[in-house]
Order: sequence, then C-alpha cells, then structure tokens
Amino acid sequence: MTASNAIPHAPQQAEERKTTEGRVFTVTGGDWDELAESVGKADDERIVVNMGPQHPSTHGVLRLILEIDGETVTEARCGIGYLHTGIEKNMEYRTWTQGTTFVTRMDYLTPLFNETAYCLAVEKLLGITDQIPDRANVIRVMMMELNRISSHLVAIATGGMELGATTVMIYGFRDREMILDAFELITGLRMNHAYIRPGGLAQDLPPGAVDHVRELVKKFHKNLPEYDKLATGNPVFKGRMQDVGYLDLAGCMALGATGPILRAAGLPHDLRKAQPYCGYESYDFEIPTADTCDSYGRFLVRLAEMRQSLHIIEQCLDRLEPGPVMVADKKIAWPAQLALGSDGLGNSLDHIKKIMGTSMEALIHHFKLVTEGFRVPPGQAYSAVESAKGELGVHVVSDGGTRPQRVHFRDPSFTNLQTMAAMCEGGMVADVIVAVASIDPVMGGVDR
Repeated sequence: MTASNAIPHAPQQAEERKTTEGRVFTVTGGDWDELAESVGKADDERIVVNMGPQHPSTHGVLRLILEIDGETVTEARCGIGYLHTGIEKNMEYRTWTQGTTFVTRMDYLTPLFNETAYCLAVEKLLGITDQIPDRANVIRVMMMELNRISSHLVAIATGGMELGATTVMIYGFRDREMILDAFELITGLRMNHAYIRPGGLAQDLPPGAVDHVRELVKKFHKNLPEYDKLATGNPVFKGRMQDVGYLDLAGCMALGATGPILRAAGLPHDLRKAQPYCGYESYDFEIPTADTCDSYGRFLVRLAEMRQSLHIIEQCLDRLEPGPVMVADKKIAWPAQLALGSDGLGNSLDHIKKIMGTSMEALIHHFKLVTEGFRVPPGQAYSAVESAKGELGVHVVSDGGTRPQRVHFRDPSFTNLQTMAAMCEGGMVADVIVAVASIDPVMGGVDR
C-alpha cells in the first residue's frame, strides 16, 4: 500500500520505505483494522513549509517552519542559530572594558541597553555602584530612553510594512534617523557605540548636544500623534491586528515573556519600577498596559511607551549638572577626556600632555590600564535592565583577572521568540508574520 504522507501513530509492525510511487508500508503483523483506520485519518492537505522571507528577522536568519492544513497553521516552530557570532565566548579573551565593544553588537537595535546591563554587572562586582557620578547616570538614562524610542520605531515601521502600511514604515524610519543623528553627535557612531563603560561613560556630552536633544524632543511631540492618525483608529489596521497573535497573561508567565508582550496582557511589570537602576526610582513616568493580549495591544503599548520615554528624557535634560562622567578611582577609570582631533576621535591633547607631563608613574599606569585592563575581584553578579523588548539580564563571572571568566546574557528576543508557536498555532498562515512582527525579535540578540 502507498501513502503520500506519514501515517500518524502507525503500528510498529508497519515498516516504511520510499519508492518512486511514494511511501510503501510493509505490514508484517498486528491489527489490520487499526492500520487501515490510521491510513484513513491521514490528511492529504497537511504539508510542512518554510515561510519567509517577510519580516526583516526572517531574511535568512530566522527560519519559520510551519505545518499547515489548508490555510490553518497546525504547528509552528522556529529555527535559530543562523546569525551566531560567538560574542559571549569572545568576551572571555578581552579585557572588561573591551567587552562593551562586543555586547553593543548583540541586539543591534538596542545597543545602549546591552552596554548598560553589562556595565552594571561589572560595577556590582567591583563594588562601585554607588560611586558612579550622577551626571553619568543621568546621561545613561537619557541615552537608553532615546534608544527605546528608536527600537520601538523599528518595531512599528517593520510591522506596518508587513501589513502593507508603507506610510507607517516610512514615518518610522524617518523619525528613527533623527535619533541616530543624535547618537552620532554624542557617541561618534549611529550604532555599536561602546559609549557606556564600566565606571561611567566614554566621554561627556559634546557642545550643543543638550540643545540638539531638546529640539529632538519637540519634534517627537509633534510627530508621534501622526501614528495615531495613521494607524491607531484605522479600521483596516485594527482589523488586521486585533485578535491576531493572541497570548494571555497565563501564557506570558508560562513562557517567560516580558516587555510589551507582557504589558499588552495587562501586567504592568517593568524593571525600571520593580528593580530600579541608574536612579530610575527618582523619575516620574507611568507603565502603559493594554488588556487585548494581541498584536494590536502590543502596538498601542509601544506607542504609549515612546511618549513616556520623551517625558523621562525631558527630566534628564533638566537634571544635567556639571560634573565628571567617570568614577574617580584611577585604577578603574578608563580615560574619558576625549576630543575631536585631526586623526579622528581620541584623547584630548591637553589630557595627553597632563599624563605625560605629570610623572613617569602616571604614564606607566595609563599604559597598563589601557593595554592590560583592571582586575575584578572573584565572584559572580547578575544585573538586569528593562530593554525595549523586555528584561535584558547579564550574568558575569570573574576569577579575579583582567578578563571575564564567563558572561551570559538573558536576551528578551530569545525568550520572547518562544511565544511564536502559542501565538500562531490554530491561526491562519497570513497571520503568522503579523504575530512575529508583534514579538519584534532581533536575531543578533537571539544567537549572540
């Protein structure tokens, strides 16, 4: 007998082999009626397909494996590992400060969150958490909130693109460019900044940065309502997203989902409130939630979070007081006096003259700090921040040397991607990409 599809629960006595006519089963014993019944239950319409590329995450780096019965998804799985970079392993061969240049490249849409989480863990091991200058913490918060807005803009823009709402995509990337311009002004780079360092920051804000960010906030207060006009009340947009990618609070808790996915299920959990860091407990802001548990609710949560981030950024600008941006301990403090010279961004000439002219010991110490790095006491620490996508945690282990013994990240994209099957199974094929877009995964953070 031949069959074009695998027989579910076929008896062990039925051996299978493939021929040019299809699969052939040789029955050597057992209950013939049971075998005939199982063949009759085989669904000729059920097939397995690889879906994509659609969402940017599925362009060669995320494999969506769907078993479909007609237009209905009966099983959904994720294939990952195509973007594996070995960042965590590479960090074991670099100094503690050099580690920031690796972690910033993980989730490349939220580099400043990666840097902050890592530096907070290193500072916890060093025991200098309370010694970080106030100005450095305020700038860290401001940069993270700018990064939250830019990440959410990509989520909304790419999600809109999948729905055919190309205007939403154009507006999203238009606004994100303004934030990347601010990042370039402050850090020298649009992405992969390595700006936040153990002990503080790589450099202070350059002249004109505060005015630039204030002007940026004004533009966003003007531009954000456009997304409401375009999408929030749009019946086509709502019809495409409501009740799609449904995952209730119980499902979020069981799968470890955090961030907008969890808050769209009605739980106002945010580490900035639950486990404050960098002085977040002193800022006035709210935690937006929704009770729809679907893709539309996640869109609304991200839109509301961007407004709250603007409110936090305004408070940061008002709090900026003159002061250092690096811890005072010279055995830890990486040189943070940078200036733009003829050869690009580097240590200012005045700083170099001071190091070389003060004493030979100062010069030797500077050389050893940069080339060898500082030592971190033996131990381990876990630190977590509320990234744009959810809880971003880092577990750092030190053996007392100048390099980490082990660094491991709990990336929210990796954990949230587990919800894909729960959101998609039982739904339509056309809704899979909408659900994946609402998760907003970045595979650089998943594969690390």
